[in-house]
Amino acid sequence: MSPAQKPEPPYRVIAAEIRSRIDSGELRPGDRVPSIRAIAQRWGVAIATATKVTAVLREEGIVEARVGSGTVVSEQTARRRTPAANNAAPTPRKGETPDQELRLRILRAAVELADTGGLHTLTMRRLAAALDLGPMSLYRFVAGKDELLTEMADLVFADLSLPDDGPLGWRAKLELVARQQWRLCRRHLWLPRVVSFTRPALVPNMMAHTEWTLRALDGLDLPMDVRLQETLTLHAFVITIALSKADEAQAERNTGMTLNRWSDSQRSRRRELLDSGRFPLLATFSDDTAPDLDLLFEYGLARHLDGFAALLTSHNAGPHHPAQ
Repeated sequence: MSPAQKPEPPYRVIAAEIRSRIDSGELRPGDRVPSIRAIAQRWGVAIATATKVTAVLREEGIVEARVGSGTVVSEQTARRRTPAANNAAPTPRKGETPDQELRLRILRAAVELADTGGLHTLTMRRLAAALDLGPMSLYRFVAGKDELLTEMADLVFADLSLPDDGPLGWRAKLELVARQQWRLCRRHLWLPRVVSFTRPALVPNMMAHTEWTLRALDGLDLPMDVRLQETLTLHAFVITIALSKADEAQAERNTGMTLNRWSDSQRSRRRELLDSGRFPLLATFSDDTAPDLDLLFEYGLARHLDGFAALLTSHNAGPHHPAQ
């Protein structure tokens, strides 16, 4: 890379991602695009950055503000496409019936509502209103909220693209799948509350992740039940850290207080306890130390995989040891 080349600023990267969804027809004229708050939460950026994203798309004429609907794809977008696309009738994408297409729109709208306000704000009535549909019409596509949540989880798991073979070595493969799932949970903070280990959802995109992780352990001479336990344990580790991220987001919504402000409000009480002499080791940390869940995730992932490596060494004691 030459010195003159600089990485695109985050707001332009996000704008390009939303623009590509519009260009592909995934978002069509009149469809709602992610709100400023949803952009900030989904991509983990500041409100100011999210505001720039919407501003760029408006300046390009791709989106427009509509009373009662928020920011939607502009009707002009259809006219900006190629003549062939402009003259074509609005037909479903290849392989989809109109009902399948509407079902997909319902799921995407549900994901955006949950991303923006949390699961407690997602109701069938609100979802129907966002789509300008009658509430009862949604039940043609999902039996109820439980099925809706399961299908939402499957939809967002489809956003992850795992390579057929992946990097060399079991450790690099497990790091890849864990980090992808961590990023997904950070983007969709409601997701960890939908995943169940005792009653797993039998849906293809989530099952594909389990299958990929099991395959990542090929060649290690491990019984299949051990491979399954490792797969589930790794996923459980990601979900556990992600739940803390989700809890913090919900606490901020409930109190209107950011983590930094909350930490500042506890400064006096914290100092009182640390100065008491009862906690000499805790007292060695900076008063401004705040939990960094990304660092906690990386530390926990590394230590978990260290432990799994030790298991492999014990299991394969002898002349042959699987390469990491």
